[in-house]
Amino acid sequence: MTTINLTTKINASLKTVFDVSRNIDIHQQSAAPSKEKAIAGITSGLINLNETVTWRGKHFGFYLTHKSRITAMTFCDYFVDEMEEGKFKSFRHEHFFEEINGVTIMTDQLQYETPFGIIGKLFDTMFLTNHLIYFLLERNKTLKKIAENK
Repeated sequence: MTTINLTTKINASLKTVFDVSRNIDIHQQSAAPSKEKAIAGITSGLINLNETVTWRGKHFGFYLTHKSRITAMTFCDYFVDEMEEGKFKSFRHEHFFEEINGVTIMTDQLQYETPFGIIGKLFDTMFLTNHLIYFLLERNKTLKKIAENK
């Protein structure tokens, strides 16, 4: 299993950052380079507990779909999205939020497993981890810009 941990400081309120981070439209904006679109489930606005979204985007030259469900949520501190259908063996993305002196600390913890045994692990080591880190960093850059301008 691979784990990615990222921390982003955002000069905005806890509620603002929490809402921006679960906004489907903003995610689509941040994922524009991969042409990622919400095609089923919640396809616009805020996603909530037990709701699903199915994404379709171009990664590594292929259009892939990924269906996630929000499996846990504590307003405005935490939520989890977990893959229900997709190319990963498992995929769990935890989102943590903490406000300190008017600055919100947003922490992503992404844990996933690739299929295909040693070939999947090799692909992960050579390409996938860096791809996902870049994807999350771009997402967080967009979230930060939007939240700080609200």
